[in-house]
Amino acid sequence: MKIIFSLHLLLLLGCNFAQANRPNILFIMSDDHAAHAISAYGGRLAKIAPTPNLDRLANEGAILRNAFCTNSICSPSRASILTGQYSHTNGAVDLSGKVFPGKQMLPLEMKKAGYETAMIGKWHLKVEPKDFDYYCVLPGQGKYHNPSFRIRGEKPWGKNLIEFPNKHSTDAITDLTLEWLKGRKSEKPFFLMHHYKAPHDYFENAERYESYLADSDIPEPESLWTRDPKFGSLATRGHDDELVQHIGTSIGGRNPRRSYLRDLPSMFPSEFPKNYDPKNFSDEENTRLAYNAYLKKFLRCVKGIDDNLGRLFSYLEATDQMNNTLIVYTADQGFMLGEHDYQDKRWMYEESMRMPFLVRFPQSIKAGEDINAIVENVDFAPTLLDFAGASIPKSVQGRSFRDILETGKEPKNWKKAAYYRYWMQMAHHDNPAHIGMRTKRYKLIYFYGCNYQGQYQTPAGWELYDMINDPQETQNIYHNPKHGKLVDSLKRWFVKLRKKVGDDGSHYPECEKIVQEFWDYSQDDQAKARRISADYLKRRNAELAEGLLNPKTYGTP
Repeated sequence: MKIIFSLHLLLLLGCNFAQANRPNILFIMSDDHAAHAISAYGGRLAKIAPTPNLDRLANEGAILRNAFCTNSICSPSRASILTGQYSHTNGAVDLSGKVFPGKQMLPLEMKKAGYETAMIGKWHLKVEPKDFDYYCVLPGQGKYHNPSFRIRGEKPWGKNLIEFPNKHSTDAITDLTLEWLKGRKSEKPFFLMHHYKAPHDYFENAERYESYLADSDIPEPESLWTRDPKFGSLATRGHDDELVQHIGTSIGGRNPRRSYLRDLPSMFPSEFPKNYDPKNFSDEENTRLAYNAYLKKFLRCVKGIDDNLGRLFSYLEATDQMNNTLIVYTADQGFMLGEHDYQDKRWMYEESMRMPFLVRFPQSIKAGEDINAIVENVDFAPTLLDFAGASIPKSVQGRSFRDILETGKEPKNWKKAAYYRYWMQMAHHDNPAHIGMRTKRYKLIYFYGCNYQGQYQTPAGWELYDMINDPQETQNIYHNPKHGKLVDSLKRWFVKLRKKVGDDGSHYPECEKIVQEFWDYSQDDQAKARRISADYLKRRNAELAEGLLNPKTYGTP
């Protein structure tokens, strides 16, 4: 009897010890914060706009160089992080994406593992984040200034609001998180998703940052000015460049429908010369003015995030929780900061597809780890669950990379490629629908160019970039005869990867017919793509002439 009692006591003590030693988990995510706008990544903005609190996570923990989203748009990326599934599996393929209560896997599994769960800030998944113990979330996209937040209450979801007059959303979200942390009475460890709206466009920074970078000239990417003749494809340029104006919204005046040159002067007149009229400036001068206005507003929003993280870290240190909290910083995707004269995200190009990922947990992650293993946003949830000692459901398609973080070594059987698919054909920012594969060396992109019903076509085209010799993605080598065997090999690999992740075309069969029609990209396929290019140009010009191209709703699926 004494032996049985002793064994029971040991088991109980062991369980209590394990629970007491599990980390708190603070998952911080911003919206559209490109990795190359964090100084720890050493990009062109590092010196002019340093991010010391974010850099601290990298210096005292790990920085991941090859973290990628699987669909570079807000709702789908958030759904993939929450479920550990690709968009075609969880059903959140575009901005109408939802993850219904009962299927919000990450908080559900954290609760089962004994965690107190909270979601604060930008949610952007339409339905109630009901599977969290606590939530306080922005309605939809939310407001930068004077934000309101949805909370639980007696009224139906969405009707219970709290207001923050005279507050910037970044400050308000940090205030809410600090209030929740200070009010916790639970002995449980916490799992907290702390999500900023910033620096999503249009970039409304807190007033105190108006002078930040005001007198600076922001470093420019070379591709803002130079469109290399080997960049892109028939899909992104049209036949004989006839669609260059119409594919991808622009910084300068290239795109006649939507550009920062068109939008920003009226939104932020203080960023432009007094009585500004673009007719009085050259194309180069106008583009430079729009670029600087865009980047300064973006970087001021980033500055607000970094400063608020300082507040958050100070609290964790003052309460002796900093070193027992696994802290992750990421963004739901990257963002084009003028590269190729593109704005927004959505593209599979590097600046859009790459996510920042910084993580600090001194108990098991060495300071200064620099990791280049390929990870996808579907891998985030299983990794967090692994650190929590929680179960990882069979429904999860991602894989934990905890071992990589803790050892700095990539297992031999780790994934060798990331999968990508953007579905929203020509919606909002004039991006053709495309799928692709990113290995450590190569990026293969297939612009199939149609909507879910196989309609509203733009020309199909393939692009292949050597990410070692051409990291700026200026030279499409797909059609170079000397790379023929490489192309064939990568396309065979791509077919296997599609099958592995379950994107078999059954979700939208009419769309898959177009995907398969141009897959081989024979001479006949290319001839048909050229005809589609001409037809699309006629349609686009007619729509422009009739004033049918509303900048914000055009192409909405």
